[in-house]
Amino acid sequence: MSTPFPFTAVVGQEDLRLALLLNAVSPAVGGVLVRGEKGTAKSTAVRALSALLPEVAVVPGCRFSCDPVAPDPSCPDGPHEAGSGGMRPSRMVELPVGASEDRLVGALDIERALAEGVKAFEPGLLADAHRGILYVDEVNLLHDHLVDLLLDAAAMGASYVEREGVSVRHASKFLLVGTMNPEEGELRPQLLDRFGLTVEVAASREPDQRVEVVRRRLAYDDDPAGFAARWADEERAVRQRIVAARELLPSVRLGDGALRQIAATCAAFEVDGMRADIVMARTATALAAWAGRTDVLAEDVRQAALLALPHRRRRNPFDAPGLDEDKLDETLEEFSGEGDEDPDPDGPGGGGGQPPSGPQDDEPQADGGSGAQPEAGDGGEPQPSGAGSGEQSAARASEPFRTKVLSVPGLGDGAAGRRSRARTEHGRTTGARRPQGALTKLHLAATVQAAAPHQRARGRTGRGLVVRRDDLRQATREGREGNLVLFVVDASGSMAARQRMSAVKGAVLSLLLDAYQRRDKVGLVTFRGSAAEVALPPTSSVDAAAARLETLPTGGRTPLAAGLLRAHEVLRVERLRDPARRALVVVVTDGRATGGPEPVALAGRAARLFAADGVASVVVDCESGPVRLGLAGQLAGELDGTAVTLDELRADSIAGLVKDVQRRAA
Repeated sequence: MSTPFPFTAVVGQEDLRLALLLNAVSPAVGGVLVRGEKGTAKSTAVRALSALLPEVAVVPGCRFSCDPVAPDPSCPDGPHEAGSGGMRPSRMVELPVGASEDRLVGALDIERALAEGVKAFEPGLLADAHRGILYVDEVNLLHDHLVDLLLDAAAMGASYVEREGVSVRHASKFLLVGTMNPEEGELRPQLLDRFGLTVEVAASREPDQRVEVVRRRLAYDDDPAGFAARWADEERAVRQRIVAARELLPSVRLGDGALRQIAATCAAFEVDGMRADIVMARTATALAAWAGRTDVLAEDVRQAALLALPHRRRRNPFDAPGLDEDKLDETLEEFSGEGDEDPDPDGPGGGGGQPPSGPQDDEPQADGGSGAQPEAGDGGEPQPSGAGSGEQSAARASEPFRTKVLSVPGLGDGAAGRRSRARTEHGRTTGARRPQGALTKLHLAATVQAAAPHQRARGRTGRGLVVRRDDLRQATREGREGNLVLFVVDASGSMAARQRMSAVKGAVLSLLLDAYQRRDKVGLVTFRGSAAEVALPPTSSVDAAAARLETLPTGGRTPLAAGLLRAHEVLRVERLRDPARRALVVVVTDGRATGGPEPVALAGRAARLFAADGVASVVVDCESGPVRLGLAGQLAGELDGTAVTLDELRADSIAGLVKDVQRRAA
C-alpha cells in the first residue's frame, strides 16, 4: 500500500484544510466542495485526510461496516446482535467520473430475484464508503443522475435500491468531498446547495511558498515513507485533536445570540431555503469544538459564513462566487447579542495545528470587461485579429432573457443532458432488446414473454417462473442528450454599433445560459478584420464563454468564409474526440461578407460544407435598419438551416424554429 502525503505537510491552503477537519469533527456539517485551478493540492489534501481519521469498530464479516454497538436493523447482511467487533482503519472510497449507477449504489442479481425470489445484492461504493470518506474528483463532470443519488444518500444517511419490485436498503453515512475545476463547467445550483461547505483554492503567488511546495513534493517522491516519518508527530497531534473535538462536540452550546447572527447573516445575503442556516450552525459548533471551547463565539459564526454561504449565493452560472466581507461584518455587528464574546485570539485552530486564515483574496480576473465609450466604426480596411485602427472597444451585453428550445433533429446517443432526443439509460421506456454486456435496466414484461413458451420444456412444477439468462431483456429508453452548441459570432465593423452589439451579446448570453441549463458543451468562434479565431474551444464551462464574449471587441471587415471554415474545423476535431455528441451551430451575423476575392461566393461554399455533413444550424440575423438585404436568410439557405431575427429570438414565434430545423434536415 502506498504511503499518502501527510496532511500536515500540505503548504498553505488553510481554508481547505480547516473545512476538511471540521467535517472530520462533525460529519453532519455536510461535506466539502473544493473549487480551484488544477495543481493546487485538492486531491492530495483529501487523500491525506483519511489517514487522520480514527479507526472504526465493525461487525466481523459485514459488507456494510455495521457498528457492533448499534448495528443497522435493515442491513442486508443482518440481523446482527449488538456486541464487540473488530477494528479497521477509516476508508476513503473514490468514485470515478465514468462509474455506472450499479457501481455506485450496488446491483441486484435480477435472474436469482425472479427465479428464486431472493435478494442477492452486490454492494456498491456507497456501502464501501459507510463510516468513511467518499471522494469524487471532478464532481462537476459526473452525470446528473449519479450526483442526485450520491447527494440523496449523503442527506438521508442511507442508500435505497429499487428494481422491479425488489427493494434493498442499507446505511450509508460518509464524509462527502468533491473537487472540481470551474473551467470545466459548473454544478447546478441545486447540487451546489447540497454540499455543506465550499472552498476556493488557488496556487500561491509568493515565491517562497512555491519553493517550499516544490521542496516538499520532491522530498516525498524520493522517499515517501521517510518523508511521512518526519511528519509523524504533527500527524499524531492532529489525529488526537480530532478525537478530542469529537468528544467535546456534544457539550458545545450554541446560544441565542449566535443563532440570531446566523439567521440574520443568511437573510442578509438572501440565500434560498433553510439549509444554509442549519449548516452554519453545525459549522460554528464544530469550530468551537475544534478550538477546545464549549461556547460558540461571533468569530465562529463569521468563519462558518465564509465557508457555508459563497456557493449558495450563486444563482446563475455568470454570478461570481464569493462573499462581501464588509457586509458580513456589518450584519454580525448589528445582531451581536448579549451572549456573544470577543473572539479568542488563539482560536479556533486551523488545519495542521495552525490558526485558520480568512478566505484568500480574490484573484484578479484575466479578462475584465471594458466600459469605454463607443467610437465610430466603418468596417473599412482589413484589420488584424488583434488591436488596430478599426477596432472598437468591447460593448457590454444587454440583460439576458429566456429563450425557447433549439434542438438537433433525429435521435442521438450522446451524453445525458436536456436538449435533444436520444437513447439513454434514463427516460421513458420505448422497447426492449437483448442485453449487450451486463444487464442494467430489466424490461420485466419482455423477459416474462421470452421465458413463458419454455416453461414446460424446462420442467416447471411450482408457481415460480423458470428464467434463463437468454430470456433477460434490456429496456431501451429515450431521454435527452446534451449537444455541442458552437457559436460563430461576427465581430466585424458592420456589427460595431454600440447598441446593436450590446443586443447581440445579450442574445448570445441568453443562449449560453440556456446551454448551461441543458448541460451542453459550448464553443465560440469569432471573425473580424482579416481572420477568424477560436475564442473558446469546446468546453463545459459557459462561464468561460461568457467571459470571452464580454471582452469581445469589434471592427474591420467581415471574413465570413474564414469564420465558417474555422468552425467546420472545430467540429471535425471535436467529432474525433466525442463522436456521439451531436452539434448545433449558431451563426450570429448580419450576413455580410467583405474582404478578399469573391467573399460572398466563398462564404456560400463554406456554408455548404455544413449542409453536406448534416450539421443542424441556426442563423441569428442581426441586420437592422429600414433597408434589409436579407443576406442572413440566404446564408441560412446555404447552411440548410433556419434564420431567426434578434426580435424573434425572444418572441413566441421562435417556437416554430425547431420544426423548421427538423424539416430542413429531413
